[in-house]
Amino acid sequence: MRFACLARAAGGKIPVMAATRIVLTYADYAALPDDGRRYEIHEGKLSVTTTPGTKHQEVTGNLLVALHVHVTTQGLGKVFPARTDVILSDLTVVEPDIVYVATDRLGLISERGIEGAPTLVVEILSPSTAQTDRHTKMQLYARHGVPWYWIVDPDSRTVEVYALGEGGYALSTRVAGDEQLSAEPLTDLVIPPTSLWA
Repeated sequence: MRFACLARAAGGKIPVMAATRIVLTYADYAALPDDGRRYEIHEGKLSVTTTPGTKHQEVTGNLLVALHVHVTTQGLGKVFPARTDVILSDLTVVEPDIVYVATDRLGLISERGIEGAPTLVVEILSPSTAQTDRHTKMQLYARHGVPWYWIVDPDSRTVEVYALGEGGYALSTRVAGDEQLSAEPLTDLVIPPTSLWA
């Protein structure tokens, strides 16, 4: 019936409807329910992931504590855990596992979250997020000028450190297995593997 009405209105021809993509903004993001899932907006597109598993959370906690203690005792800035919004633009809002904001960027911190590119973003891989963390989010972080990006893989026990250059991210350091973690932008920090993977 609906198509018949459209056809009559168009002189007997059914118009071709162009698919419209809904572009979400920070206001839409802020209105999403707090139901335990992780919502993000990637250039206006909604991304939803499930709650991470215990291995992911344990490694995240271990690394968060080490970073927090080092950064606060040395007066190097602030460290934030997941569920902190990083508002890279009105169309891109992410919740990294760990965020480090150096002293020269502390002005980015607001009541809403971190409004702009932090110094370092850390993503801990899990089966449901690995593809997004290695591709989609890596491109987003590079595009919005995040200087350092760490990808931590609990399964392979590796930490990949990426530095932002003119062409995007380039692998700067890769720490594996029983190697101690010491990498930019916190080169004075040394994390023994037993405290990270335990």
